[in-house]
Amino acid sequence: MASTPIEERFSAALHHSARAWRLAVDRRLKDLGLSQAGWMTIAVVAKAPRSQTEIARHVGVEGATMVAMLDRLAKAGLITRAPSPTDRRVKLVELTDAGRLLYAQVRREADAVRHRLLAGIDAASLEDAARLLEQLHAAAEAIE
Repeated sequence: MASTPIEERFSAALHHSARAWRLAVDRRLKDLGLSQAGWMTIAVVAKAPRSQTEIARHVGVEGATMVAMLDRLAKAGLITRAPSPTDRRVKLVELTDAGRLLYAQVRREADAVRHRLLAGIDAASLEDAARLLEQLHAAAEAIE
């Protein structure tokens, strides 16, 4: 089944927009000394303590890559690993006080990028786009 021109245009626009967004945030965060995977990891962990496997899935990296990232963040004093209260085989990753301070900076910079990128786009268009992307995400997650 061949793709239509609009499907190809949409998938290219989605890919390029997501990449450009991440790179724009990266540029704002370069002075903090964080890589894209680093700030994404900090942002995921800031929402709730998670296992290494969950964090890797959210960030979109392999488990071994995430272990190395978490080792660097732990060495920098930004995260800790604590035993899970429900599964002793699992370590939950949490931000330290320093990690929470860094996350506040990451959040401010990411918010500034978001506001700049979305300025001038009306709320109804954003609502429609968010709904479309949420449906697309669910459909992609359902593919085996």
